[in-house]
Amino acid sequence: MTERGVLLWIHGGGWRARSTEDGGALAGHGLRMVQATYRLAAEARWPAQLDHVRAAARAARAGADGGRLLVGGDSAGAMLALHLALRGVDRPDDVAGALAYWPPVDPLGEDHLRLGRADDPWAGLLGHRPAPGDPATADATVGTHAGNRVPVLLVHGVADGSVPATQSVALAGALLAAGHPVHAWITHGGGTRSTWTAQTSARRPRPSLTPSCPAPDAGTGP
Repeated sequence: MTERGVLLWIHGGGWRARSTEDGGALAGHGLRMVQATYRLAAEARWPAQLDHVRAAARAARAGADGGRLLVGGDSAGAMLALHLALRGVDRPDDVAGALAYWPPVDPLGEDHLRLGRADDPWAGLLGHRPAPGDPATADATVGTHAGNRVPVLLVHGVADGSVPATQSVALAGALLAAGHPVHAWITHGGGTRSTWTAQTSARRPRPSLTPSCPAPDAGTGP
């Protein structure tokens, strides 16, 4: 299969651990998979994580032999992938597309606040509770940076108990309003790795986004 580009995969884990999902189900699309790591919240506060994945993106791009750079991730990693895509690595248009699986995108969204989590991962990431008018909260909110029109694929399960699917639904609306091509796949389930693996082997949907952003063989949840 002809290599279509490089996919930088950013792991999830609530910014405080490393999930085992590696995006391997996407390798069949002719993408060279590159894994990114970043400093966790216990080691550094936002935006150190973005700085680290930007460095990983530069390294991945250097090895792409002129091919397109795509970014993707699950959960917290999906949030970082979206930041890379919407803000760019070195300039606003240097990422070809984003694949975001069950991303937390808005720490002040009513859907997130209703969870009432005493151990809110956003607080660990920022070093304080998210708050209206707080510059760090605004900077970490994905929708703040919409507008460069990069294609985005959002995948989320309606039974996700950690990141409400309405986070992806609201972001899809904001991205569309800002001129982004968006494909939002809201599906059943909660999106554990086992759910993804089972659905990948059982069915292989091909929702189209754009030639720059291939669709996944994936399912749901964080």
